[in-house]
This record gives sequence, C-alpha cells and structure tokens, in this order.
Amino acid sequence: MSSDNETVEKKDPIKIHREGTALADSGKHKEAIGKFLEAYELYEKARNHFDAAYTLFKAAESSFVTEDFDAAVERFLKAADISFEIGYDRFGVSALEYALDCYKALKNEKKAKALKKKIKEAKDKLAL
Repeated sequence: MSSDNETVEKKDPIKIHREGTALADSGKHKEAIGKFLEAYELYEKARNHFDAAYTLFKAAESSFVTEDFDAAVERFLKAADISFEIGYDRFGVSALEYALDCYKALKNEKKAKALKKKIKEAKDKLAL
C-alpha cells in the first residue's frame, strides 16, 4: 500500500519557469508572476542561485508590466542582491536599472537618487 505522501509529484522548477515564460509571452503577466515566483522558490531550495535570480527578475518584469511598481522594485532589488552575491554583477546592474525605472514610476525621487548612486558605483567597479 502506498500513502498519499509517496504519490505526491515533485515539482520541476524548469517546467514551471517555462510555463511562466509562455504566460508572459502571451501577455498573461499576472498569471506569469505566480509561476515565476514558484520557480524562484524551488530554485532557491535547490541552491540554484542564478536561476533563482533570473526567475525573480522575470516576476519583477511582469509586475512592472502590470504596473505593480512596489512589487516590481522589491523583486528587482532582491534579484540584484542575489546576482551580486554570486558574482553576476552585470545582471545585478541590469536589475538595479529596472528598479530605478520603478522608483521613477512611483515618483520616489529620494530612493531614485540613492539608487542612481549605487548603480554608478557598481558600473565604476565593472568599468562599464
């Protein structure tokens, strides 16, 4: 006899990530956010930090498209933090630049100014 726990299917982050991409590509950004966040959590648990940062970035993009700028900025900043921690600095800078766009959309000049400084420092470090 098998228990219900034995029949529970293990979730595949790659499959869920692809589902999110398909949803975003077809303009279903609100649904895509859920898939990207689910994939992010699974990648984090698997310690796949690059794909975790990438799917969080994709969730942030979809949040931006749906004009949920508060969620978008939070997700872009977290994706940037993860990227810098694992040495993907150029990707981190891209996430910061998108976060800056969110602050501009929110008309938060104080946070935008501070983030511009952080972006400049990161670019100077990379000699971009």
